[in-house]
Amino acid sequence: MNVLGSRGGRKARGEFWGGILFVHAVRRNAAVRTLSFVTDNSALDTLVDEWLTVPDVAERLAIDAGKVRRLVHEGRLVVVRRGASSVVSIPAAFLVPEHLENPANSTLNKPEPAPDEDGNPAPRWAVLASLYGTLTLLRDSGFEDAEAIEWLFSPDATLGMPPIEALRTGRKTAVRRIAQTLL
Repeated sequence: MNVLGSRGGRKARGEFWGGILFVHAVRRNAAVRTLSFVTDNSALDTLVDEWLTVPDVAERLAIDAGKVRRLVHEGRLVVVRRGASSVVSIPAAFLVPEHLENPANSTLNKPEPAPDEDGNPAPRWAVLASLYGTLTLLRDSGFEDAEAIEWLFSPDATLGMPPIEALRTGRKTAVRRIAQTLL
């Protein structure tokens, strides 16, 4: 549902999504994150192996869906709308087991996760720590959310792997150095 409004002489156009209004304009002194609207996701679908919906991400992170939307709003995660019903989707590779949240820090002393109903330790999940700064750098280069996802999942000859895999293995500096060349 599109909404038009005016407040303090500034006009805003936005969309309600899960009770939150995502504004499609930039107000004075406050950049507002928007959702990406992608109509043709065939290129992204070939690059990204697994997609998660907002409720799926909330379940993995053990938080409510509103907090996942806040992560999107803050720019810590990027989303695209996929499929005929325009489902908001997040690449599963953006989430890692909690002990791998910051792969460059191998001295994390986290307590063992509680076992699941089968007695196996259930991993706790977190958003990949190096993703936020990399997404900020890509946005500064003018990338939309779908373009950022495409760049992160496309193989890079310099890295010898897609940038998202390099981030997951702790090569944040190399990925950001390449991303800076896009400025």
